[in-house]
Amino acid sequence: MRDYIRRFFIAGIMALCVGLLFLGGKHSKAAELNVEELTQDWMWPADGVISDIFGTRHGHHKGIDIAAESGSPVYSVDSGIVSKSYYSQTYGHVIFIKHSNQTETVYAHMNERLAGEGQQVSQGQKIGTMGSTGDSSGVHLHFEIHKREWTVDKENAVDPFVAFGREEIGQPVYATLNEESAHEVSAQLSQLGPGQTRIQDHTSANAELAEPGHGEEAIHIVQPGETLWGIAAVYNLSVNEIASVNNIEQNKIVSGQKLRIKLENYERYAVKKGDTLTAIANKYKTTAESIKEINKLDADFLKVGQVLIIRQK
Repeated sequence: MRDYIRRFFIAGIMALCVGLLFLGGKHSKAAELNVEELTQDWMWPADGVISDIFGTRHGHHKGIDIAAESGSPVYSVDSGIVSKSYYSQTYGHVIFIKHSNQTETVYAHMNERLAGEGQQVSQGQKIGTMGSTGDSSGVHLHFEIHKREWTVDKENAVDPFVAFGREEIGQPVYATLNEESAHEVSAQLSQLGPGQTRIQDHTSANAELAEPGHGEEAIHIVQPGETLWGIAAVYNLSVNEIASVNNIEQNKIVSGQKLRIKLENYERYAVKKGDTLTAIANKYKTTAESIKEINKLDADFLKVGQVLIIRQK
């Protein structure tokens, strides 16, 4: 009898150990969520400029800050359910959203909240406006990502750049959901009208808007040392085509002259997360160098939401 009881007791202990190992394995698996993979289709929560990054303030800053004008829209980065929506002395007006990929996001210091607890929200839905409520020194959105759920000590916090890609303080970002909305955002920021295209670099105004006309047009401002032949080569046009549109005789151009450029064989492309110049060039059967020339790019760096003019061969 005693032997039977001893065997039963040993079996119970073994079963308990196996159960604990199983639970521990489940927790370990959850702790190893690949946030980068799970969030690859997320959008930025707001348009603005990166004003602070994860890990600053002696490691206590567990999110990123995006600064813009007061009242700027704040969007849900993905679909989910609002788990909290309230006013906090530290976070100010804040919304927490739980997503189906086992993450929870936080949107803090807002001026107003437009979604309530328990509400289902979709990706790109406006959930509030940017402000400076709570413990805040200026207008911005404080954004956090947490594995599984937010906790008071923020032990589950991860760097949001894992989801969006590494950016630097001072870098502008755009809340673009897809190519269509990227066009809209970029058009709003550039104040482009129908049928207008701006070709410029991001440090100086080398081009202006063309007047709306038949098809797409751009204005190319002749730079010192440029020739009509060289300009024609950049835009995949003939010298005669440019000369005819601009009533140029004997192929003479001067620095500062404005040339109308017909863009019949061009297309606009809004940069998406993960894009590279080479990948875009391959898609349109052109070259990275051609894209850089057309858009006056000094480097291979691209921004999500940036609209590129693509010459199609």
